Amino acid sequence: MNDTDLCYLSGVELRRLYERRELSPVEVAEAVLRRIETLDPRLNAFVTVTPERALAEARDAEAAFAGDEQPSPLAGIPGSLKDLTATRGIRTTRGSLLTADWVPDFDAPLAERLRDAGMVLLGKTNTPEMGWKGDSGNRVVGPTHNPWGHGRTAGGSSGGAAAAVVAGMGVLAQGTDGAGSIRIPAGFSGAFGFKPSWGRIPQHPASVVETLSHAGPITRTVGDAVQMLEIMLGPDARDRTSMPAEPLALDEIDVGVDGLRVAWSPDLGYAAVDAQVVETAQAAARRFSDLGCTIEEAHPAGEDPWRLVHVLWSTAFAATFRDQFDQIADRLDSGLRAVVEEGFEFRGTDVASAYIERNAYYHQWWEFYERYDLLLTPTLPDTAFDAGDDHPGSIAGHDTTYLSWTAFTYPVNLTGLPAASLPCGFVDGLPVGLQIIGGWRQDLTVLRAARAFEQLAPWSRERPLL
Repeated sequence: MNDTDLCYLSGVELRRLYERRELSPVEVAEAVLRRIETLDPRLNAFVTVTPERALAEARDAEAAFAGDEQPSPLAGIPGSLKDLTATRGIRTTRGSLLTADWVPDFDAPLAERLRDAGMVLLGKTNTPEMGWKGDSGNRVVGPTHNPWGHGRTAGGSSGGAAAAVVAGMGVLAQGTDGAGSIRIPAGFSGAFGFKPSWGRIPQHPASVVETLSHAGPITRTVGDAVQMLEIMLGPDARDRTSMPAEPLALDEIDVGVDGLRVAWSPDLGYAAVDAQVVETAQAAARRFSDLGCTIEEAHPAGEDPWRLVHVLWSTAFAATFRDQFDQIADRLDSGLRAVVEEGFEFRGTDVASAYIERNAYYHQWWEFYERYDLLLTPTLPDTAFDAGDDHPGSIAGHDTTYLSWTAFTYPVNLTGLPAASLPCGFVDGLPVGLQIIGGWRQDLTVLRAARAFEQLAPWSRERPLL
């Protein structure tokens, strides 16, 4: 087996080969590190690579598989952490000149759990400054490029994570999602990304946009995402909003979706969308009838909630920098600086009103899920724009702003519902994603649907030419 084939094995496959002693964790780690050394200067998916730690953890895994005790669940499986996630002893820039040299003396709960589960840490993946936009460019290391087209964005804010797994530079990747930041890069880059229900995975330190932010996996397969979720889920006292774990195991997602009531919406009633993207996603959505689902076109009631997102997003960043803004403004990304300045213009009552309206908006979705089990949409309204740009500029003749163009993803952050993006095709050589959105706490239903579609129309065999 050559290096490329090794690097594209799934975590489930690696575990099986390790247990049979047919493959060495050290061999795999060395192959992935060689691939990073070769490809990453062009893709810029990693901010920091940790070869010494990776090889040490791979040796530990190899010893564990040679021993008598059961190895840890992720032993020997290579993965990465987003560079917003605090990692003890490893530079964590958060994509910002303000923290470009920060080396935390503690692990975030996710870093701790994945380490204890045996994941081989390859390094920290690229993100925009504090995760503020849907591209992963920053002033520390620049933008991440899409594996399917150099010069195009891999998405954001977890763009480095998605680019890494799609390029075979790691099997597992951790992302976070405040307005789509797992699903946007998954959609643009051709990965599988899952945003669990809000509160199911603890975050510490808290996100700037705490009540919008979720953490989750980005992988090439649904099974690998579930392997990560088994480790990531569950409360942690450092995150007051984290909720008790609900059991999840790989065999629970293989029961199909026969009989589910599925709605498809090409635009949620308001989104500007490229016609070819709609055509590609709709063709994928129709295939759910082959899985035994009933499908009809419908969407939740209500107007575009972008105004609510903008108020909550901009004021949160404004509050973060309020006391030092004059001193550090010139060191912020110019786009983020503009968002902060807009946030300063809102009043406290504007923020309170946004939270009140948010609750009413959620109940419109709750009523929708009284009639349907799942909602399918395009993940994104267009294919990947230029790497380093803050947003597309326009879509289908409509102007865009910093996150207003992510019209299919931010509603799911407002509601806190579970959602996944899975690859469903290409337009002009660039990936298109299909988004699956579940009802309140219906994470397992979303994963079951993603798994069923993956088995019907496998995507992990698709590899970019690099």
